[in-house]
Amino acid sequence: MLTLVSAAALAGTLSACGDNRGGKSEPPALKVADAETAQPQPEAAPPADAAPAETAAPATDDWRKVVSSTDEGLLGRLDDAWRLARIEAEEDGYSAQVEKLGPLGDPNAARAGRSQPGPGSYRCRTIKMGTRDGGTLAYVDYPFFACRVELTPGGDLILTKTTGSQRFQGRLYPDADSRLVYVGTQAWGDERGFPAYGAQPERDQAGVVERIGENRWRVVIPWPKQESKLDLIEIVR
Repeated sequence: MLTLVSAAALAGTLSACGDNRGGKSEPPALKVADAETAQPQPEAAPPADAAPAETAAPATDDWRKVVSSTDEGLLGRLDDAWRLARIEAEEDGYSAQVEKLGPLGDPNAARAGRSQPGPGSYRCRTIKMGTRDGGTLAYVDYPFFACRVELTPGGDLILTKTTGSQRFQGRLYPDADSRLVYVGTQAWGDERGFPAYGAQPERDQAGVVERIGENRWRVVIPWPKQESKLDLIEIVR
């Protein structure tokens, strides 16, 4: 495939959270107390037998060959997710928090060029906006956890959140000058490794990866399978 690394060479030489999901299938709904009192926690090392990067979504030139029809449809409604999630968060009294996000919370903040984060260690955090069923807060932000970006032998990039009780792993696919497409899955609680994309649809994730500053990116996941209307995953060096 035309790899991200090759593209970078031609140019000049991709939750979340500290919430308490522990189930093997559908995680419990986020409790208000959990959201209001979330604090940074000591970060444990990833399991020694965690699935290697090559078990993420398959390698291909075209993310549309991998993503499910459901997730492709959700990506097609990205603009609606942004609009409705921000409206709900602001109407529920979180205008100041949304404004404080700056470029992270601006749907038009993506910068053209160098959209892929390079291999290495990062910090990442998740912000959830809007609600799926009214059972959670309309705005929740979580502390930073550890993430990494790995380069596969085939030249692709794999993004993994390695700590916290809700982890994710996915491949970053070329798409447009100002964005990549992330396709991945989630692991919950004390699970070891990640399910294959498509094996458990409630674990599947699809979003866009955009550079929003110097050494700063975001993954935007519209209509996630749990809790919110929009998930923002901030990724920084």
